[in-house]
Amino acid sequence: MKTIFKAAALTLAPMTAIAMTAVPAVAQTKSGIAVVDLEEAVAKSAAFTTAMTQMQTTYKPQLDQVNTRRAAIETDLKTKNDALQAAYKAAGNKPTPAIETQYQQLQQAQQAGQAELQRLTQPVALARAYVEEQVVAKLDDALKAATAKTKSEIVFKKAATESFGAGADITDEVVTELNTLVPSVGITPPAGWQPGGRQAPAAAAPATPAQAPKSR
Repeated sequence: MKTIFKAAALTLAPMTAIAMTAVPAVAQTKSGIAVVDLEEAVAKSAAFTTAMTQMQTTYKPQLDQVNTRRAAIETDLKTKNDALQAAYKAAGNKPTPAIETQYQQLQQAQQAGQAELQRLTQPVALARAYVEEQVVAKLDDALKAATAKTKSEIVFKKAATESFGAGADITDEVVTELNTLVPSVGITPPAGWQPGGRQAPAAAAPATPAQAPKSR
């Protein structure tokens, strides 16, 4: 299974809660062959959808700040790009040193804006990764339980399957198991937490100045 973490793929778009769908009763796969979308199962789980809703409130100041800065950055970049296009047209669509300088400034502004937005979204992205990791920790157990209850002998990734009958998809069954195994999760990562259970490196202690040699 490819990793569900993308944030750090840190998405800059405002986060929206994923609507929960009704989960049908567990059914037995007719052929013993099933398909599943594990990322979809995590996204549909009660713990994940509830956490996303809670984060809309808890992290509202950060989200509002991101939206405000993104709009300002986009406006600034559009102004710079329009000026560049006008200068290029005025020069007869030929590059000049001045136009090259404008282009470099536009690129620098784009990079600076992206870096700023990534920094502003870091708390929200980290919280989302924390939520996902808590759900994913129970995903293997949920898949095993769903596989056993549907009497599936072989399970394929849904995305890698050309076609399949509706009864072969056990994604909703995995959601049901997840809801039992992990009914809720926290949305505030512990201090120093990083995706994968890693801890953020501690700040290096200042070096002790070397003592001057004693005069003899």
